[in-house]
Amino acid sequence: MATKRWVNRPEGSTWGDFGPDDQLGRLNLVTREKVLQGIGEVREGKSFCLSLPLDYPGKNVLNPRRLPPVLRPTSRAGKPNMNYVLANDDPNMTDVICDDLVVMHLQYSTQWDSLAHVGSLFDANGDGVPEPVFYNGYRAGKDIIGPSDPKDAGAEGPLGAVSTSNATALSVARMAENCIQGRGVMIDLHAHVKRLRIVFGYDRLMRILDADKVEIETGDMVLIHTGFAEMLLEMKGDPDPGKAHHLCAVLNGRDKRLLNWITDTGLAALIADNYGVEAVPAVDHEGCCASLPLHEHCLFKLGVNLGEMWHLTPLAEWLRAHKRNRFLLTAPPLRLPGAVGSPATPVATV
Repeated sequence: MATKRWVNRPEGSTWGDFGPDDQLGRLNLVTREKVLQGIGEVREGKSFCLSLPLDYPGKNVLNPRRLPPVLRPTSRAGKPNMNYVLANDDPNMTDVICDDLVVMHLQYSTQWDSLAHVGSLFDANGDGVPEPVFYNGYRAGKDIIGPSDPKDAGAEGPLGAVSTSNATALSVARMAENCIQGRGVMIDLHAHVKRLRIVFGYDRLMRILDADKVEIETGDMVLIHTGFAEMLLEMKGDPDPGKAHHLCAVLNGRDKRLLNWITDTGLAALIADNYGVEAVPAVDHEGCCASLPLHEHCLFKLGVNLGEMWHLTPLAEWLRAHKRNRFLLTAPPLRLPGAVGSPATPVATV
């Protein structure tokens, strides 16, 4: 029998609601019925790629710790295994081989955040001392991925790997096994405010939903279009720091009514085409608190996965032109055990 990992659970959280060993959070709400609802939104058979090229945004302007991917050939007989003529080894062979590898920061471009991406210091076991924990009481370095030895953190192997524990609860592999397919719903902020840097709280967001007649139901995956990813494409891999940090809409993670709205809608995932869904850094706040309050609310408390830097503009423009906001979304991450984030190539079908 499963043993509950916590005595105390955060106020307003869903810990335990889907079972003591749950590792999917609100993805549990993407049921067979939700998949059929998504399929029911397909009328034209037209598909949209929602991923940026994975070498975008370019450089490390958005996050100094995340660098562009490095693509290089594997090695064969001590030579680069790219356009490799096998006749060099055996004159009877006609093959020309290309084989490569990539060194990639998994959250550099279009990405998913797993529930292991952001946790919190919280007294889950009731001993009066806050400890590092994640969704549903999973513990850092024991139940979820993390360096098995502090000295291993950052130790690079051939591909920049770090030594990790064997446990992979909450990793992107759990998301991939779930397939991430269901009904997507678009909220088009860009259509109303263009690329103005507006921090959206509950009131302003509700006015957009009312104006565009957007309805969100339990188990829907919600996508927010701000125009940010389209702007990155226009910068052609050389992002302007002034624009990248000061243009396009973001959500106000400090707005409690907005956080309550995320809870009350029953949405299964929250996705945006901007850098962090919420304002990063967050709106000023006095006292001890999370630096990423919307991440804390979604990933740590509710089990709501976040998607960032998805390319939503072509889809959003098509939906608006056809007076629609719902579609079939298919968006699995890499099935990479232990990874806390993952690049994605999501597809929307209308």
